[in-house]
Amino acid sequence: MPIRREHRFFYPIDWPQLSAVIRFGRAKGRCEGCGRPHGRTVFCLGDGRWWDDEAASWRDGAGGLVCIEVGAADVLSEIRTTRVVLATAHRNHDTADNSPTNLAAFCQRCHMVHDRPEHQRRRWRTLFRRKALGDLFRGPYGL
Repeated sequence: MPIRREHRFFYPIDWPQLSAVIRFGRAKGRCEGCGRPHGRTVFCLGDGRWWDDEAASWRDGAGGLVCIEVGAADVLSEIRTTRVVLATAHRNHDTADNSPTNLAAFCQRCHMVHDRPEHQRRRWRTLFRRKALGDLFRGPYGL
């Protein structure tokens, strides 16, 4: 994931190299959350299941093998494709803590799932600020 311009000074100068070591050295080009391979296009379902070509089976959002019953659901109508891109995430959301135990190689889905509480907190704060500005200046809350 690209780093926002206003957040760049939180990361060390050698962040690209450190990120590459985590993503390709330790994780060997696979998501540490679900096992999706970097750079490949995979078939996936909305609930996190994805097709693993190497194992020739479906995997769940945690990387475990899944058996889909024949006729249980029409999964072919729900299938999407996505290109997997690994990014290095901070497990404790502290960008100053760059220890290997705090860093993880996540695909887009796992990164969003991992950051969901932080995104919800930021969304609440943004909406709270908008309401406060609306109360202060008697303007519309939606702007």
